[in-house]
Amino acid sequence: MKLKEFFIPFSGLKLGKHEFVYEIDNAFFESFEYQEFNGASVQVTAILEKMSNMMELEIEAKGTVNVDCDMTGEPFDQPIHSDLHLVIKFGEEYNDEDDEILIIPHGEYQINIAQYIYEMLVLAVPQKRVHPGVLDGTLKSEILDKLEELQPKEEKKPSEKTDPRWDDLKKLLTDK
Repeated sequence: MKLKEFFIPFSGLKLGKHEFVYEIDNAFFESFEYQEFNGASVQVTAILEKMSNMMELEIEAKGTVNVDCDMTGEPFDQPIHSDLHLVIKFGEEYNDEDDEILIIPHGEYQINIAQYIYEMLVLAVPQKRVHPGVLDGTLKSEILDKLEELQPKEEKKPSEKTDPRWDDLKKLLTDK
């Protein structure tokens, strides 16, 4: 789905830097049919520098996404910070195979940055999501209590008695 507010019409812009600010919420991710986040509150700033023969796009995102902890299932706000640098050049046909260079046809007058923002934000969230309360021990959860209950209690101490057959074999190794 092409989100129209993420189109930047660069043809009418003067040479120089231009700033665009976006507030990203969960509806943005739902438009991409991505349901990993319970909620999102991210501010994205895109700075487009227009030059005579090319453009540079600098995208920076700061905010939080609400995700479920992989260990406990408890929801928490995961802070994220990410940035992306993109060089936009003009060519014969559209080409976005390179991660850092976007080639658009000469006749184009606008670019849509929604896909770049989406990928940048999804990749900014750690693969393993652990609630900060699990890390510092302050989270009280039924799941953590159950894990604590099921954890082995006693440590087995090596017994002093050994099998005499093994003792004889050990003598063969040390009697050289």
